[in-house]
Parts: sequence; structure tokens; C-alpha cells
Amino acid sequence: MPHRTSPARPFGALLTAMVTPMTPSGAIDVPAAVELAKHLAAHGHDGIVLNGTTGEAPATHAPEKVELVSAVVEAVGEDVLVLAGAGSNDTAHAVRQAEQAAEAGAHGLLVVTPYYSRPSQEGIYQHTRAVVESTDLPVMLYDVPGRTVVRYSPETLDRLAELDKVVAIKDATGDLYGAAKGATRTGLAYYSGDDPLLLPYLAHGAVGLVSMAAHLVGTELRAVISAFDDGEPALALKRFMAVADVVDLVCGSGNGALRSKAALHLLGLIPHPTMRLPNVAADAEETEHVRRVLVEAGLLENT
Repeated sequence: MPHRTSPARPFGALLTAMVTPMTPSGAIDVPAAVELAKHLAAHGHDGIVLNGTTGEAPATHAPEKVELVSAVVEAVGEDVLVLAGAGSNDTAHAVRQAEQAAEAGAHGLLVVTPYYSRPSQEGIYQHTRAVVESTDLPVMLYDVPGRTVVRYSPETLDRLAELDKVVAIKDATGDLYGAAKGATRTGLAYYSGDDPLLLPYLAHGAVGLVSMAAHLVGTELRAVISAFDDGEPALALKRFMAVADVVDLVCGSGNGALRSKAALHLLGLIPHPTMRLPNVAADAEETEHVRRVLVEAGLLENT
């Protein structure tokens, strides 16, 4: 099946920022990641993002990232696009991540603003340009000031949009007005980085979603986007509200990776819910909450 992309949707319409399955000892479970990627590819996805925030990228290491990208591309690369995170507050490190992802077969890169250091807008531009120019892969920028503190200014976005390989942005700012102006001004394809804001972002010119909840309800979220595309916003809203409890479960806790892993484990889609420090897996109380929501949503039998 050819990748479902277009100039307007260079990475398709629905992608999931995939968790990185781990064994109880904390080692990356590559076979489990491959099986999860196959599941996502079969449930409405155009793309998968590896080695991002939800993939616990700050706690995984270069050889692991490369092995993960290579294995997933080999398994599903003909069916869905595989984007790899290339984010760091060290520009040289981010460049190496980009180069290694390209060598491992990734179809594109997700490049976040450099975090912690709080660089100037010129620093953000120079950092991002260095990563973008290190490979021939198309790039989705990632604006998430809740984690990085800094965000792209309109002027910096304009400059980055002039780079041929920068084609899209994952916008997790919650700034709908800014996204509408940015999409109109730069011509970049905007993707909502917040599941709860999918419909408002589509209404403000976004073309798709980079999701966490789509681990669990990918087919349903794809149907939401399709209804909106078909000029049926009321149907899109109805379909979205039908999975709102699952969206709240994953996205309302402040740790979508934890909730996603707990849910995927309960559903038998990953063998273990292990996370790496400084994150820890859900405790018994939170796991029970996840189980209860999955049962109420009809995704899990009540046993």
C-alpha cells in the first residue's frame, strides 16, 4: 500500500507518537515494538513517530534508537511513514541523532526546539537549521513550550519554513489563532500535537494529528478526520465525543506515556508496562483506573 501523503499532508493525516516497549529489566523490547507498530499500521495510521517524548527519548540511548528505527522501518515501512525524533539541547547530539535515523531508514524527522537551555530565537534557528541540513529527510518541527519553555517566534518559523526540507509542524502550543496565522503565512502543514484539540485545530487550518490516544482508538480518530474532510463537522464531533473518555484517559494525566503503556499492557498489545527512570510505571491504583476506563469504553472485557 503506498504511503497516504500529499503536498498538503506530507506525513498523512494520523500519526501516533509511539511508546517504546521495555522488558521488566528496562531493556528496549524491539520485537514488542515491531508488533505494536504493525497494530498501529492496521488501525488507521499514516505514520508512526519513534523516539519522541512519548517514546521516552530522553532516557534511551543512540544504539537503542537506531535499532528501534531500523526494526520498525523493516516491519512496516512500506505501509506507514516512520518519523524519528532528533531532539536535544545539544545541537551536535541532535545532528547525530538525525544522521543515524536517516541511516536506519527513517522516512522523516521530528525536530523539537532545544529545551532547558532557553536559547535565543537566533539560537533556536541555528540549532534547527543544523539538524535539518544534516540529512535529506523531510522535517516536521515540534513546538511544545510546555516541555521546552521556548517556542518558535513567528519570525523564526518564517525563516525555517524557507528551508526546503521543513514541510510541517507539530503544534502543541494550544495557540489556535497563532496556528491559523502560521499555517496561512508559512505554508507549512500544521498537525495538532494535542488530541483534545484535534477538531479546533482542523477548523483553524491543521491537516492532521500526532496522537497518543490513537494507540487505543486510531481507527476512530481517523474516522473523525475523514468526517471533517468530508464537510461533516457535526459527524466529526459526534465521532470524537464517542472516544473522549479514552482521550481524557491518555491525555489528561500529564504523563501520556505512562497511561498509554498501562492501557496497551492491559489490552495485551505490549508485554509489560515498564518505564525508565525518572518515569515509573503506573501503580496498582492508577492501573485499576485505566482498566476501568477501558472497560467502560468497550475496549476491554470486564473480568
